[in-house]
Amino acid sequence: MRGFEKARELLYGFKGERYLNGLGILQKTGQVVKQFGKNAALVSTFFPGCESFIDTMKQSFEKNGVKLLAEIEGPAPNAPIEDLNRIAGELRKIKPEVAVSFGGGSTIDVTKAASVLYTLGGDIEEYFGTGLVTQALQQKGEKLLPHVAIQTAASSGAHLTKYSNITNVKTGQKKLIVDEAVVPPHSIFDYTVTFSAPLSLTADGALDGIAHSLEVLYGAVGKPYYEKVKEVACESIGLIVEYLPNVMKKPADERGREALGLGTDLGGYAIMIGGTNGGHLTSFSLVDVLSHGRACAIMNPYYTVFFAPEIEDPLSLVGNVFKDAGYVEVSLEKIRGRELGMVVARAMIDFAKDIGFPTTLGEVEGFTDEHIGRALTAAKNPQLKMKLENMPVALNADMVDEYMGPILQAAKTGDLSLIKNV
Repeated sequence: MRGFEKARELLYGFKGERYLNGLGILQKTGQVVKQFGKNAALVSTFFPGCESFIDTMKQSFEKNGVKLLAEIEGPAPNAPIEDLNRIAGELRKIKPEVAVSFGGGSTIDVTKAASVLYTLGGDIEEYFGTGLVTQALQQKGEKLLPHVAIQTAASSGAHLTKYSNITNVKTGQKKLIVDEAVVPPHSIFDYTVTFSAPLSLTADGALDGIAHSLEVLYGAVGKPYYEKVKEVACESIGLIVEYLPNVMKKPADERGREALGLGTDLGGYAIMIGGTNGGHLTSFSLVDVLSHGRACAIMNPYYTVFFAPEIEDPLSLVGNVFKDAGYVEVSLEKIRGRELGMVVARAMIDFAKDIGFPTTLGEVEGFTDEHIGRALTAAKNPQLKMKLENMPVALNADMVDEYMGPILQAAKTGDLSLIKNV
């Protein structure tokens, strides 16, 4: 059984004292928040059983001399632009010294973006892309409204990262802010909050954590940070693959819940070292029919086959994780290239089936060929080009239809043989 000490050591090396995580630590919230201001606005997502956790935070605020100016209702799933604008507007009225988010990735991402609009104004479209928030802050001589991010779901790692995903619900397209400026200066995750999470949310979040580590690992081949990514990603994927099936059977498994928290946190660490690529890029065009984690989980086996000739070492590492968990029966040492990718992809698909996940886009209610067209168009959008650039098999916009098209068709049908290697 995999221990937790290595994961804790890696996370402390990543965040140090700027991250408070573990079991039963929500009562320390006030001590953290008061470092950034004496009055706060709380952006909160409500879920069954959240009242006791919110009460714990309020008591901690009061004990530490932090005045709660207002509670703002958090966003709908996938962080719609409409909710972002509403929350930014409420912050302008309240004028807090610090914003506190309490929720999953959507709540935290919206609070990041709302801090940008609160401080800089304008339209959020101005900030989609890489480094544009930092550029605007430098030009205006401003600093973002401080944001303490309190995570409630073992999933996106949003509380630890430089990413803010925002969705235009009308077009069904998600876009991304990538900027060190939006990293919360302090984060909190009391894994106890996840113990009663619905199994669908648990599985979605865990597979999102795997996607972060897996995609960064694939894209890190040949980069100077590859050895660090190997350490972080293998620990992350190993924890999730080992413990998620048991949590799906026994939701109150305390050790399993902590493992998923640590594993997805390490996924957040991974995406601060390197970038995600294919699975995430395609997921942005499936927001109307799939949760983010589920979309990535469906797509990554198919991208694995496409990338396989260029990522043999990562495939061996990931394959051995799945082999230890009983999903690979052959000797990986004798397999190379596309064949190795096929073995690992099938192991990932079998794992998904074990936890009740769909493994093809064709199984998803509401999915149509229009989604394939949307994904191919989005892949050519300059605002999302970092995902293409992060691929271990580099594509440019002119190559998208020829190579990504077959990947999406394979993901629709489950036929891995449709995938073309460059």
